[in-house]
This record gives sequence, C-alpha cells and structure tokens, in this order.
Amino acid sequence: MAASELYTKYARVWIPDADEVWKSAELLKDYKQGDASLQLRLEDGTDVEHKLDPKTKNLPHLRNPDILVGENDLTALSYLHEPAVLHNLKVRFIDSKLIYTYCGIVLVAINPYETLPIYGTDIINAYSGQNMGDMDPHIFAVAEEAYKQMARDERNQSIIVSGESGAGKTVSAKYAMRYFATVSGSASEANVEEKVLASNPIMEAIGNAKTTRNDNSSRFGKYIEIGFDRRYRIIGANMRTYLLEKSRVVFQADEERNYHIFYQLCASAHLPEFKALKLGAANTFNCTKQGRSPVIDGVDDAKEMATTRHAFSLLGINESYQMGIFQVLGAILHLCNVDIKDRDSDSSVIPPNNGHLTIFCELMGVTYQDMSHWLCHKKLKTASETYIKPIPKLQAINARDALAKHIYAKLFNWIVDHVNQALHSTVKQHSFIGVLDIYGFETFEINSFEQFCINYANEKLQQQFNMHVFKLEQEEYMKEQIPWTLIDFYDNQPCINLIEAKMGVLDLLDEECRMPKGSDDTWAQKLYNTHLNKCALFQKPRLSNKAFIIQHFADKVEYQCDGFLEKNKDTVNEEQINVLKTSKFELLVELFQDEEKGTSPTGPPPGGRTRLSIKPDKTRAGQASKEHKKTVGLQFRNSLQLLMETLNATTPHYVRCIKPNDHKYPFTFDPRRAVQQLRACGVLETIRISAAGFPSRWTYQEFFSRYRVLMKQKDVLSDKKLTCRNVLEKLIKDQDKYQFGKTKIFFRAGQVAYLEKLRADKLRAACIRIQKTIRCWLVRKKYLRMKSAAITIQRYVRGHQARCLAKFMRRTRAAIIIQKYQRMYVERKRYKRLQAAALIIQCILRAYTAKQKYQGMLREHKAIIIQKMVRGWLARQWYKRSLEAIVYLQCCIRRMKARRELKKLKIEARSVEHYKKLNIGMENKIMQLQRKVDEQHRENKNMHERLSSLENSCAVETEKLRNEVARLRGTEEEARNNANRINTLQEELARLTKELQETKVEKKTIEDWAEKYRDEMEQMVSDLKEKNTLLKSEKDDLNRMIQEQAKEMKEKMERVLLEETKQLETDLNEERSRYQNLLSEHLRLEERYDDLKEEMTLTVNVPKPGHKRTDSTHSSNESEYTYNSEFAESEESSRGGEDVTKAPLDMSLFLKLQKRVTELEQEKQALQSELDRKEDQAQKTRAREEDDHKRARGAELEYESLKRQELESENKKLKHNLNEMRRSISEKGGPGSAAPGSPAYKVLLDQLNSSNEELEVRKEEVLILRSQLVSQKEAMQHKETMTEAMSYMEDVQKMKDAGEITQAYIGLKETNRSPKFLRRPLEVNDLVTRLRSPTQDYHALNEDGELWLVYEGLKETNRLLESQLQTQRKAHDNEVESLRGELQSVKEENNRQQQLLAQNLQLPPEARIEASLQHEITRLTNENLELYAGDLKNYRQYRMSLFQRIIDLMEQLEKQDKTVRKLKKQLKVFAKKIGELEVGGQTENVSPGQTIDEPIRPVNIPRKEKDFQGMLEYKKDDEPKLVKNLILELKPRGVAVNLIPGLPAYILFMCLRHADYVNDDQKVRTLLTSTINGIKKILKKRGDDFETVSFWLSNTCRFLHCLKQYSGEESFMKHNTTRQNDHCLTNFDLAEYRQVLSDLAIQIYQQLIKCMENILQSMIVPGMLEHETIQGVSGVKPTGLRKRTSSIADEGTYTLDSILRQLSSFHSTMCQHGTDPELIKQVVKQMFYIIGAVTLNNLLLRKDMCSWSKGMQIRYNVSQLEEWLRDKNLMNSGAKETLEPLIQAAQLLQVKKKTDEDAEAICSMCNALTTAQIVKVLNLYTPVNEFEERVTVLFIRTIQTRLRDRKESPQLLMDTKNIYPVTFPFNPSSLALETIQIPSSLNLGFLTRV
Repeated sequence: MAASELYTKYARVWIPDADEVWKSAELLKDYKQGDASLQLRLEDGTDVEHKLDPKTKNLPHLRNPDILVGENDLTALSYLHEPAVLHNLKVRFIDSKLIYTYCGIVLVAINPYETLPIYGTDIINAYSGQNMGDMDPHIFAVAEEAYKQMARDERNQSIIVSGESGAGKTVSAKYAMRYFATVSGSASEANVEEKVLASNPIMEAIGNAKTTRNDNSSRFGKYIEIGFDRRYRIIGANMRTYLLEKSRVVFQADEERNYHIFYQLCASAHLPEFKALKLGAANTFNCTKQGRSPVIDGVDDAKEMATTRHAFSLLGINESYQMGIFQVLGAILHLCNVDIKDRDSDSSVIPPNNGHLTIFCELMGVTYQDMSHWLCHKKLKTASETYIKPIPKLQAINARDALAKHIYAKLFNWIVDHVNQALHSTVKQHSFIGVLDIYGFETFEINSFEQFCINYANEKLQQQFNMHVFKLEQEEYMKEQIPWTLIDFYDNQPCINLIEAKMGVLDLLDEECRMPKGSDDTWAQKLYNTHLNKCALFQKPRLSNKAFIIQHFADKVEYQCDGFLEKNKDTVNEEQINVLKTSKFELLVELFQDEEKGTSPTGPPPGGRTRLSIKPDKTRAGQASKEHKKTVGLQFRNSLQLLMETLNATTPHYVRCIKPNDHKYPFTFDPRRAVQQLRACGVLETIRISAAGFPSRWTYQEFFSRYRVLMKQKDVLSDKKLTCRNVLEKLIKDQDKYQFGKTKIFFRAGQVAYLEKLRADKLRAACIRIQKTIRCWLVRKKYLRMKSAAITIQRYVRGHQARCLAKFMRRTRAAIIIQKYQRMYVERKRYKRLQAAALIIQCILRAYTAKQKYQGMLREHKAIIIQKMVRGWLARQWYKRSLEAIVYLQCCIRRMKARRELKKLKIEARSVEHYKKLNIGMENKIMQLQRKVDEQHRENKNMHERLSSLENSCAVETEKLRNEVARLRGTEEEARNNANRINTLQEELARLTKELQETKVEKKTIEDWAEKYRDEMEQMVSDLKEKNTLLKSEKDDLNRMIQEQAKEMKEKMERVLLEETKQLETDLNEERSRYQNLLSEHLRLEERYDDLKEEMTLTVNVPKPGHKRTDSTHSSNESEYTYNSEFAESEESSRGGEDVTKAPLDMSLFLKLQKRVTELEQEKQALQSELDRKEDQAQKTRAREEDDHKRARGAELEYESLKRQELESENKKLKHNLNEMRRSISEKGGPGSAAPGSPAYKVLLDQLNSSNEELEVRKEEVLILRSQLVSQKEAMQHKETMTEAMSYMEDVQKMKDAGEITQAYIGLKETNRSPKFLRRPLEVNDLVTRLRSPTQDYHALNEDGELWLVYEGLKETNRLLESQLQTQRKAHDNEVESLRGELQSVKEENNRQQQLLAQNLQLPPEARIEASLQHEITRLTNENLELYAGDLKNYRQYRMSLFQRIIDLMEQLEKQDKTVRKLKKQLKVFAKKIGELEVGGQTENVSPGQTIDEPIRPVNIPRKEKDFQGMLEYKKDDEPKLVKNLILELKPRGVAVNLIPGLPAYILFMCLRHADYVNDDQKVRTLLTSTINGIKKILKKRGDDFETVSFWLSNTCRFLHCLKQYSGEESFMKHNTTRQNDHCLTNFDLAEYRQVLSDLAIQIYQQLIKCMENILQSMIVPGMLEHETIQGVSGVKPTGLRKRTSSIADEGTYTLDSILRQLSSFHSTMCQHGTDPELIKQVVKQMFYIIGAVTLNNLLLRKDMCSWSKGMQIRYNVSQLEEWLRDKNLMNSGAKETLEPLIQAAQLLQVKKKTDEDAEAICSMCNALTTAQIVKVLNLYTPVNEFEERVTVLFIRTIQTRLRDRKESPQLLMDTKNIYPVTFPFNPSSLALETIQIPSSLNLGFLTRV
C-alpha cells in the first residue's frame, strides 16, 4: 500500500511548531498526488494550510492510533519518528506519571523532580527473576536483565547511565547498585553490599554540588565495578573516576554551591570535635559564599554530615583518619580566605599575622613564613641559575587557588583509593557488573575545554552505542533468516578522528602546550590551517578568530579557545608543594608522597584558573614522573580508551536520563528541552535505525489472535503460519513491506498502523451492523409496545365513555327523584309552618283572656285581704292601749298599799315585847300547825281515795267528751281550712312568682358566669393539654436522647473494646509472626551450620587410617532438647570427640535463641495479661452498666416490695378482722340480728367501712414515707455510681428526692389560681343548691387544676408500682437462679470430690500424694480467687507469692522424685539379688519330689489380645533402627494410600508411652530427641518435595496432639473416652517438649508454604493475568523490541486450570496425609493470599494488563477460585477475603471513570486498596480498542482529593513474603491406641505390643 493512500480525510498528522516542536492536526480532505498543500485543522479548532516542500514533496508525519499512545516501548509504535516519540513520552510522563520508557535496548528515564514510592524493597522483589519485557519499564528491570545475563551467559555486564546535569544520572546509578545489593546479597559476613551502598553518600559529599540545573549534580564521572563470586553474590567493588571539576573549589556561579562536604562541615562546626578547626558559618568563607545560595531546600547539612561520617566508619576509615580529612577540608576553607595585597605593580604581600593563614598553617603543620613567602613568590630555573621572583597580586591569588584545588584533588583521589580498598575482596572475582555514571552531551553559550572533553567522551560512547544497536539488529535478522540489507546509520568515526587522530585537535593542543611561547591564539591558527576546508566536520565562526565549530553527532558546538592551554597543562607551584611535604601532619604527607614536579617543562606557567583534574589509572611507581608530565587531554584520552575497552568487553545496557524542564518543576514537560536531549543521547538514532528496517515484529500466534477478525472462515487453516502468510498477501500487496521469519513476521514502518486501520474498520462495520440490528429490534419492540398500548388505551377510553353515559343517565333519573321529594318537602314544610302559626296565635289569645280574668279576680281578692288586715290591726291597737292603762292603774294602787303595810311592820318590829309575844304565839302556833298538819294528812288520804274513784268515773266521762270535742274541732278546723285555703294559695302563688323572677335572674347570671367559666376552663384545659403534649414530647425527646446516648456509649465502648481486641489480636499475630520468623532464621542457621560442617569435614578433617566413623542418626542439635539432669550429663560425657567440637557452637546458638524465645514468651505473657486486663475492664464496664441500670430502678423495686408487703399484711389483717366479726355475730346475735337492714348489721357495716378507710389512709402514708426513704437512699447511690449517660435520670431522681416535683406541683397550682379565676364568694343557698344537685359541676371543682395533677400523679404512681413489681420479680427470679447455680456448683464439687477420691484410690501410692497435692493447690487457688476477686492489687501479690510457692514446691517435689527413683532402682537391684539368693537356698533345701510337685514362683498367665494397653516396647539399641525405618526411609506415598493417617505419629507415641510406663526418663528423652532430629534431617534432605513436607507436618501435628490428649491435663481430656484417659502419661510432664514440637511444626509449615509457593510462583502470572480464560475478550496489542510473554495458551503454557489442578493436588495430598482441617484452611488462606498478592503486584507493574477486558478476565478467574473453595468446603477459611484487593482492582478496571459520582463510587468500593494502588491502576489504565476511553488527569486528581484523608501505608505493592502466623488448634483423635496394628511393610518387627 502506498504511503500517500493513508493521507485521507480525518487522518491525523504532525506539523512543526516553534513553541511545542510538533503540533497535531487533522486532514480536512483527502490528499491527492501532486497537491502542493494540505488543508488541516488543529486541535484547538483552527484551520491552517500546510505548504509542502516543492523540492522534496515530503508529507508530514502520520500520527499513531490512540491505542498505541502511551506504550511501554517506543519501538512498538507503528510510526517511528520524532513527534511520535516525543508525544508518547509526554503522555506517559504527564498523564500516567510514568518516568521510565523503553526505546529498544535503551531505558529512557525522565527526572520527575519528586520522590516516588517505586524503589522500595517490595518493588525490587517484584522485578527479581522477571523477564525484562514482562514488567513495566524500570531501572530495576535493566538491573535484573544485567544480573540475569551475567549469570546465564557468564559474561560481564555494564550499565551506561548518561544525561546532562540534573537529569537524574546519579540517582539511577544508585538505584541500580541498590538492586544488586538487595537481590544478590553478600558472600561473606562483612556485609559488602552495605559497604557498596555506603560509598554513595561519601562520593556525593566530596564530588556532588548544587548547580543551577540540579541540587545534587555529580561534578565527576565514575565507573563502579561490582564484583560477584561463582554463586553470583557480591564480594566487592572498585571505582574509577573521571574529570573532577576542581575549579568549583574556588569559584561558583550565582545560585550554585561548592561541594557538599564544605557546607556539612560548617553546619557541624558547633560539635566539640570540630572546635579545633575554628570554622564558622558557610557565608563567612570565600569559597562557600560566592554562589549566594548556601542552603538547599529540604536538606539538613548537619544530618548529612552524620550520614557521611557513618559511611566513613562503615567503610573502615577510623575516627583519626576522618578527623584528618576534615582538618584538610577546614584548611582549604581558611586558605581561600587568605587576603593578598599589592606591594607594587609587580609584587604582592600577605599582611603579617594573617588569621586565616595562621590557622591554615596550624592545621596543615607547616611554618607560617614559608607558606606566606611562596604564596607571593615563584622560583625560575635556567640552565645555570635559579631565581626567586615576586609575583603580582593576580598571579598570587591564582597560585593560592591552584594550591587549594590541588589539595582537594589529592584528597579526593585519596578518599577514592581508600573506598576501593574497603570494597576490595580477597575472594577471587568471577564476574562483575559495571555502572557508568557519566555526563551527557553539553552545549552552552560559551563552551570551553570542559565541554570539549565531555562531548569527546560522548562521541566515543555514541559510537559504541551505534555499533551495539546495529549488531543487535543484524543478529535478529540472521536469527529469523530475514534477507539482510545494509542499514545506513550515522557513523561518527570522522568526528572522533578529528579530535584524537594524529594532528587532531588534542594532538595540536599538546604540541602547543610544549611550545615555549604557546598561546590560545597560535593554537587556533594551527587548527584553522590544518582542518579548515579539509574536514567537513570542522568550521570557523564568521566573526571570531578565537573559536572553532565541530559538528558532533547531536549538534554543532562552538568552542572558545581562551583557557584551553592553561586547563590542559594543570600546573601548580612546586615550592608550595615542597612546603606541604615538610608538614608534620601525617595525612598531608601521605597525600603528597608520590608528588613530583608540577611545573611546565617549557618555562614559567601563566597565571589563571584550571578546572579539570584527572584521577589516573593505577600505574607502576617507576612511571610516576612520566605520568605526571602528561597533559590533561592526554590523560583523559587514555582513561577514555581504557573505559571503552572495558565496555566493549562487556554486554552494555543503556539508561538515558532526560531533564524535562530547567526550573526543576515536578512533572512538567518542556518539549524543546526534551527533543534537544533526545537528539543528543542517541534515542532518536535508535529509532531511526529501527525504522530503517522492519521495526514492527509479531509472532505468528499473536498476529493470528490480533487480526483474526480480518480473516474469513475459509482462510483459517490448521497451520497458523500458512494462514498468516495467505491473509497477509491479500491484505498488503507490496511484499517489500513485510518479511516472514522463522517465528515472527517483520513489518516496515506504518504497516501495523495500516493493519490496525483495517481491523478498526472491520470492527467498526461489525459494530454498525450490530447497532443497526439492535436498534431495529429496539424500535420494533417499541412499536409493538406502542401498538399494544394504543389498543389498551382505546379499550379503556371506550369503556370510560360507556361508564360516563350510564352514570349520566343514573344521575338524571336520580335528579328527577330528588326534585320530586324536594318539592314535596318544601310544600309540606310551608303547610306545617302555617299550621304552627295559627295554633300559636290561638294559644296567645286564649292565654291573654284568661290572664285578664285572673288578674281581676286577683285584685279583688287582694283588696279584701287588705281590708281584713287593716281592720284587725286597728282593733288590736285599741285593745293593747286599754289593757296597758288598766294594768298601770292596778300597779299604782298595789304599790301604795304595800308601802303602808311595810311602814306598819317596821314599827312593830322595833318593840321587844312584841318579839316575845310573837315567840310565845309562834310556839303555840307551831303546835297547832302540827296538829293541823296531821289532820290535813288524814283528810288528804281520804280525799285521795275519793279522787281516785272520781277520776275513774270522770275519765270515762272525759273520754266521751274529748271525743266529741275532737269531732267538733275537726269540723271547725275543716271549715276554717276551707275558708283560708284560697288566701294561702294566693299568697303562695305570689311568693312563687316572685321567686321565679329572682330565679330567672339568678339563672341568667349563673349561666353567664358558667359559660364564661366554661370557656376559661376549656382554654385552660387546652393550654394544659398543649403543655402536657409539650412536656410529653420533651420527655420523649429526653428519653430518646438518654437511650441514644446510652446506646452510643454502649456502641462506643463496644467499638473501643473491639478495636482494642483487634489491636491486641494484631499485636499477638505480629508477635507470632516475629516468633515464627525467628524459628525460620534458626532453621536457616542450623542448615548453614550443617553445610559449613560438611565443607569442613570434606576439606580439613580427613579421617586417619584405621579410624572408622560410626554411623549416627542423631543431629548435631541433640543437646538442644535434653533436660539438664544427671543422666544428660552422664550421656554427654560418654559422647565422641567430634560431638565435643561442635557442642559449644550449638549451645551458644541455642542459648541465644533460648534467650530470645524467653523474651518472646515474656512479651507474649505481657500481651496476654494486657488482653486479660482489657477483658476484665470490659467486663467491669458491662457489670457497672448493669449495676447502674439496676440501681436506677432500685427505688421502684423497693417501693414495689414495700407495697406488696403492706398489701399482704393488710389483707391478712382484714381477713382476720372479718372472721372475728363474723364469729362474734354468730355467737352473740340471734338468727335475725345480723340480717341485712338490722341495726347490728348497719353498725358493723359502718365500722367496717370506717376501718377500711382509715386503713387505706394509713397504708398510703406508710408507702409514701417508705418510698421517699428508699428514693433518698437510691439517690445517694446514684450520685456515686451513675455514669455520664444516666445524667438525666440522676436529675429526675434528685428532683424526686428533694421534693422539687411537689414544689413544682404547688407552684403550678398557684399559677393556675390566677386573678381571672377569682369570683365573689358563693352564698349558702347557692352552695347548698350545687351540693344537692344530682350532677355536680366538675369544672367548678377543678378550677385550680388539681384533678388533672392528681390524675397524672396517680398514673405515674401506677407505672412506678408496675415497674417495681416487674423488677422485683426479675430480682427474685435471678436470686432463685443464683441459688440454683450455687446448689448445682455444690453438687458438681461434691461429684468432683468423689471422682477425685475414686481416682486417687485407683492410683499407685506414690502418685496419690502428687495428685492430692495438685488437687489441694487447685482448690486453694480457686478459693483465693474468690477471696481476692474484689481486690486486684492484693490478688496480684497473692498470685505472685502463690506461683513462687508452687515453683518451690515443684522443685522440692522434683528433687524428692529423683531421690525416690534412685532408691527404687537400688531397691529393685537389691530385691533381684535377694530373690536370686532365696531361689538358690530353696533349691538346695527342698527334695526332688517337692521341687516337681510344688511350684517355686507363680506362673505368668499370658494376656489376651483384647487386653493390649496401647504401648509398644522396644530395646534401647533398636532406637536408631526405629528412627531409620519409621522416619528416614519411610515413603510418604505408600503410607498415605495404604495405611491410616498419622500412623508414624501413633507408633512413636505408643513407644513413648511404654518408656513413660517403665519410668525411664533417659529413654523418653532420647526417643523424643531422635524423633525431632530425624524429622529435621529428612526435611533437610527432601525439603523441596511437597508430599514429604506435608506428610511430616501432619504427623508432627498428630504427635503434638497425642502429647496433649494423653498428658493428663483436664483441658485436653474433655473429649477422651474412659479407655483413653487410662492411657494418659503417668510419670513425666512433657510440656517443654510440646513447645519444641510446636516450634518444629511451625518450621515445617513455613517450609511447606515455601515449597507450595515455589511450585505456584511460575503459574500465577500466566494463569491469572496472561492467559485468556475467556477467549476473544481481549486482543493482543502491538509490542516492541522487548516482547512480553504471550497470553495465548500454547503448549506448555500455564493456565488457570493449571493453578486449580495444582491446588486440588495440594488439597488431596494433605487430606490423604490426615492434616487437620483447620491447618488445611490456614494453608489454603496463605496460598490464596500469595496468588492475590502476586497477581495484583504484577497488575500494578504492567501497563498492558490494565484494561477493561483484563478486568473481566481477572474477575472470571477469581470466580473460578471461589468455586474451587466452595467445592472443597473452604469458604469459611478466610481465603476469599485475601483476594479482595485483587477483586477490587479488577472492578476498578471495569467501572465507569468519568463523573464525580463515579469517583465517589470508586472511593467507597475500593476500601481494600491503598490510595497509591488506586491511582496507579487509573494511571496505567490503557484501552485495548479504540472504543474504550482513557482516564482523564482531572478524574485522577479528584480521586486523590477524596482519598487524601485516608490513614494508610504509602506502600504500593503487597508483601508477597508475608506469612500469616500459624496456629495448631487441639484436635483429639478418636482412634483407640490398643486397636492400632503395625504393618509388616514398615519393618518394625522389633516392636512388641504391650
């Protein structure tokens, strides 16, 4: 296809631009052959016309498709040219934040000017062992490739890092060395890799400085060779330096600094050790203040000084040498401050006693006079004489500066030499990797000798680079058998010849330096004469005669000749050097010990600065003088030649560092500066060479997979190679555009883009067809839906219309009926109204007539009454006056007569005689009266008798008369009543009428008042209701707030407790991890020790003749698991000599590990105690909350209790009184006395009612008083214990206690009694009327609101009583339950005591004491726990004392046990001897017959099979055979298939049981030790075999479980049968060995995980990421030179099925071996974590994997793994949760990534991913097809903004080496030991069942 055919409408091209170098545009119409211009539209919408060159007619560069933009390798681009490269780098750097990009064999590194988290150890581990093309570009990938090729090809490697200042060369080289140090490790214990890394801060301090382009610019070039041994571990390093910039010591430009070491020294001047240097701030010295920028942002020079000193110490430079170095540096600072003044025009002088020169001389150990003299003078030598000549001030200053530069250069070389000595290794170097950190091509406005040397070096490096690239291209073509055509590339050999050939620039410069009067001008003329117009690469500027131009490979550079000769000579005053050589300062003498004359051989040197110094290569001593006379150019050429020879002998790897901008802005890209550097570093040349041939290369499988859509079904053949050939011939007609290789198809530039265009067109057409079909289907479905909807609407509309018509008809008929009835109603109502009116009128008229008649009669009657009354009153008045007058007259007459009689009596009384006469007369008179009385008495008696008879007769008569009188009176009364009835009725009528009027008035008044009162009461009630509602709402709010606060506090406490528990669990897991890592380190040290021992055995300990070494199956660590008893000592004393030699090392190692284990145990115990303490606190908190809740309701409980008690007592009393009353009534009264209605019954009923009322009153008073007392008591308790959450309840309770509620009630009453309710006092009649009315006015009674308050109070009281009753019931139930629990515990204790007693009776006598002691200790402990439950402090003290006592008792018991064992053994020996003696004696004394008939000893009856005790007996000598047959030579496969799981563990335990049964501690110890060592030995021998490791992990765990199950501890005996409990160990406590076995199981588990990881490691990435499980979802994108692993499942490629099959194999093997289910879950969880972590890490480091289709593939793969978990019933193992980060990453690839809602969804979804991981995935997201869209930078920033508050680790990758801490939950076995049969295949016939 012709290239012009691609320039169609909408095609995108690149056009030149002054600002952006290249700008993108789009064609507005097709290009036709012969067009002179192109119509384009820029990205900003501007239309432009691009003129074509009329001569060349070159079209603008085509732009690559969007899916190729951002590729990892620039050679993968279809169009390879400068704008494509620049744009690809810009997109990766700005949008994706990726600083590394491949360009063929070159790694392009762009300086981000920002610290990135991509250099950690996790990243190193991720790149280790990976192919270079499989991971994203990185400096670690280049380092890994170099390391891998060194090991694979056994060829030395070089990494060439180049770039201009500030591009990041030093950092890249540093990271490469860090990678080698981390991956390879060191071959010795000297930590060489740390020393190699430690050299960096030293070299940076003395060789780096701040420039305008870089804060840490290397001012020298260096080549570091890192040496490796045969195992490719670092053994040492060597450093070569080039072109130190010495002039920086005395001169710095603006915004630049001197070397870092000077500022570090000034920043540390305050330290005591630096006081003697007399330093100050950096701005006080001339050589550190010229740049006026003494401080670098973010750099602490004092801290950097500490780092430098630490690096010196690490490299073996002691403190004295360090102080010497700092002394020399301080002297240089003071030397540059020496002030030189003019004496005259030709001489200069230093003022006497110059302070800085004095300090310089003191520090350097020279005399002040000599140094001050030779600073201002020089020595001239002729053939016969020597002259001393003063020099002017300028030359003296130049000489002073030259001396300072020379001293610094010598010190620099000395430090480099000592660094090399520290990095030198005595081990023979097998290979090395060199890292070259050298300056890149430089061009400035003024270029001098330095730029000339730098560009010369870059010419040589570029030539080597071009040859290497050309060579690789040629090898690729020859390998694929492609016809080789010579590729034209730029050869810079002519430029190199111009510089270094005979009569070249350097040769002429050296010749001019040897001339007596040579100058820069004469040298320039020689250059013009020699090369001008003869060499095309040499030119002369038009306006200058002191400059020349050289056409370099990168650009033309104009050099100024001024200073070339002086810098090439590099001279210093010889006498100054001689003065320094006479110094007493040893380090200074050492610096100049090889110094020769430095003067020019041609005469006096001219004054001036020199900038360059060369550290020459190591030469022989005899060549020192000759070497010193070499010029700088010659020395540099020789060093460069040596470097090129070294590079040519190695395989080079190239890193090109690019500086994105000159302002050091982070992630800012300047296209002009980038293009300039790309041209200079050779990247574009690589692109040009690749583009000249066939840059695009595809394997046949990749081509078939990618362009399968372009093939028809008939084109697809079984041979894919032939299929690709046929299809390609149809698609591309020009066969020169492609070539078929053996394994690849080669395309020329642009052809892949054409194929991509065809593929996109085909896919677009397919998409259009699919869209057309789907749209048709959607529109048809929409039409059918609309049709159905229309029919439905019509049906409903018609039905609606019919219903409306029927409704209208019904309404019309109903209206007629309504009208009929309404009219009838109107007429009837009118008639009724007329009738009622007529009746009312008649009634009124008749009433009026009757009323008039009645009023006339009434007036007449009243007039008669008035007359009667008046007449009677007048008659009574006359009678009263007459009667009063008569009575008055009678009184007056009687008064007068009485006065006269009184006067007469007075006169008679004055006479005595009169008295006597009276007395005599009185006596007689008395006698007479007496007789007269008697006579009267007799007469009266007679009269009485007569009266009685008369009375009787008279009574009868009187009765008759009385009856008659009564009759007459009745008649009279009736007549009188009839006469007065009318008057009375009239009066009554008048009175009633009057009262009626008054009542009406009063009624109206009362009604008005009642209405007003009712309104006011209703208003008051409504107000009260509102207040009540408000109070209720406030109460509900407060209750809700209280509940919410209580709930929040509870949740907070639970959350805090949960967090603390999680933290403790995390700490415990971390501690377990550290402990298990320590065990793995211990295992590694053991293996290393064994390896060293074997090496020593093979190399040193040669066996002597005749000496035969015994075969031992015991490991060297046997002593590690033995007890420190006398038997162990005796056993150790009997060991061989070779064991003695290794015991100290083992024991010291063991003691260290034991100490560490003890510390870990203590920490573990501390953590456990902390956990217990936290749990106790949580329990106390919960208990406190429960107590608070109980106390909050305590008052209600007690009130309810009191009420219940009162009610019960009152009921009892009432019943008693009632019974007594009934009894008394039945006894005293008759049958009718107690009948209802009788007086006695009424009296009793009244008494009963009164007593009941009084009882109720008393009862309520008592209850109220008691409740108040209880409330006060509870309030006091609440005040002390209630928490903050119960504050509201406290306030309420306090208000109750203080009577505030009552006061509030009274206040409310007073408030309700406001003046508006006050009325006049009611009259008595009104009050009586109201009281007597049958329906009382309750509104009047509730005028002050008392009824409502009383009602509310009663309701509150009822609720309180109900709650108290319920609470009391609960308390009662709890108390009953507690009593039942105590009763049950007592029963259990009783049963336990009986069981213990029965067990003690069954135990042997010697074991009873120990059991009783143990039981007593347990009982006392439990009692004391209960005793000290409330006092934690005393309890802790008691526990410590108790533990100490227990330890002491156990020690005493152990000692006594040992003594008893000794005595038993002695007793057995003595008993045996006595038995033998007795048998002998009996045989002699007994007759033969007796001997035959009577047995001497009882016969041993053999046991039956069913009586086996589950023990195996063996001899001590058979122990090695047992270990050998059962452990070392056992094949796991046969045992797992044919025998019961864990059989070796059961056999070993049964042997151990027998040793315990016979009480042989030595046998127990040796068996356990041999078993452990045997397992270790077999694991070391076959540790990479999964079946072996799994088998012994299962058996070790089973052995451990057996030791626990049969240990006799109650916690492990819960699930045992009675028979199994009988098999428990009786004599030995093997708890320590359980810990040893647990540690061994942990080591085996870690080895198992490592073994499984090694098997799965190669499967994970191909199976989870690269393989297309769902075929056709994702296509293969074009790749570059560094091919990635194919995602197509070729033969031998791992797939997801491979992983699942391997996991199933692991699972089935572990199940066959009888591994515990919980342990299998932990193993599966660890495996899934490794799968997820490795997959996610590779996803984060592979840009080509971050696409939508790959996310679907990953999710499908994860679902298959989950299905596998379900199939194996392992979903609860926690394995699925370990895949959560991978699942979320896959979801992140598939979700929408555009809007803020999408960002919010991503933030909430990806909670298992860190922010760095989320941003990384979004940056790496790459569309595979044109239909996908890239993630915008704005969206990524939105994600970062939303996630910036997350507190998480900044680590990017997951730790694949992380191993979850393993636990071994106790799993007892139900298998009976006595039923186990030993198969003959195990060759264990020497074991006997017991």
